[in-house]
Amino acid sequence: MLTFEQALATVREKIMTAQAEPAVEILPPVSARGRVLAEDLVADRDYPPFHRSTRDGFAVRAAEVAAIPVTLDVVGLARAGEPFGGSLVGRAACAVEIMTGAPLPDGTDAVVMIEHTREAASGSASSSYHPARRVEILKSVRSFDNVVRQGSETAAGGRVLPRGRRLGPGEIGLAASIGRAEVSVFAQPQVAILPTGDEVVAVDEKPAWFQIRNSNAMTLAAQAEAAGGVPRLCGIAPDSREALGRLIEDSLACDLLVLSGGISVGKYDFVAEVLTGLGAEFFIQGVAIRPGKPLAFGCVCDRFFFALPGNPVSTFVTFELFVRPAIACLSGAAFEQPVYLKARLGTPVRPATGLTTFMPARVTRNRAFSSSGETTADTGGPQGAQQSDPVVDLVGWQGSGDLVGLAEANCFMVVHPHQTDLAPGDWVDVLPKNW
Repeated sequence: MLTFEQALATVREKIMTAQAEPAVEILPPVSARGRVLAEDLVADRDYPPFHRSTRDGFAVRAAEVAAIPVTLDVVGLARAGEPFGGSLVGRAACAVEIMTGAPLPDGTDAVVMIEHTREAASGSASSSYHPARRVEILKSVRSFDNVVRQGSETAAGGRVLPRGRRLGPGEIGLAASIGRAEVSVFAQPQVAILPTGDEVVAVDEKPAWFQIRNSNAMTLAAQAEAAGGVPRLCGIAPDSREALGRLIEDSLACDLLVLSGGISVGKYDFVAEVLTGLGAEFFIQGVAIRPGKPLAFGCVCDRFFFALPGNPVSTFVTFELFVRPAIACLSGAAFEQPVYLKARLGTPVRPATGLTTFMPARVTRNRAFSSSGETTADTGGPQGAQQSDPVVDLVGWQGSGDLVGLAEANCFMVVHPHQTDLAPGDWVDVLPKNW
């Protein structure tokens, strides 16, 4: 049986070695959320395209305000969308009132925040900007203080997004900012979803007392879509070798097959047997994790498959750990391994040893501190925890079939094989849920 790390490396190696480059599609950025770029995106001009003020205040020459206080004539106004039309080159003791986002006027090199100025007695009108004003500068600045320099984000022609990057809202906004009305993205993989078991009935059916509704298919479809795939619901496979074989063969028109249930060693667990009969090659048959130990991964008829355990939490966890990064590769992205964060343990945990364990949990702010920052007497947070430390607690779940507990969780607490008798205040790994 493979360790978690060995199993993940196996999936990575097999998927990345065999994966052909997906087809390319052209989409407007607004329709490309979650898709993977098939091209580099480059800047069409400098960004920002001018020296940009980051504060409301007054544009000045830094050298003229080195000794403060100093009084300057206000000779104009610059705001976003309406730059100052003149120049301060060769004009001494002058300033331009400026708003956040406005271009820095010619002949100035810094901005004094409005909080560090005060109105001074007016002089004679010195420009068409009226009424004539003077401003007293109360704090000196250096060149380009409170200014983002032209081209400091990227120069014209510079790559702003690499090929293979998944497009989220920030990336879509960036593509629009460089004038891309269309982008090239990789086609999404089709993900066949096939739950198994005579006890499983359709969601809209009234189940008998010994039956369950087809929640796994709905969960897996949502996870596949969130991972960048296009889910295809392929029905429910009964506990019959012949019917299961037909449904598996029909599902292989998709790019990836994900089964749930029927992969253990029970009398009616036919998935491994049927896949073997179809000529499947198994790369993984069992992983030292909990939940999800019976996981299988392989290739059949030139299609990769994952056979996940049937219990809902096991199905969810094994998809997140193994199927999600595989879909990323099939989408044209890099293999996206799970990323752990850290939190303080809130209550003691004594896990079984020898397995990497993923338990539904919830991360919150440290309960040992009130909003005023004082330690509360009645909650008793973890030993050694600070006010800003996140704290993780297991949710009240009843095992790998508990969807209520899974829905309450916002992460999984990860306990590694070497960890035993974890105490409150210990740092532990958490794996955030992906919605």
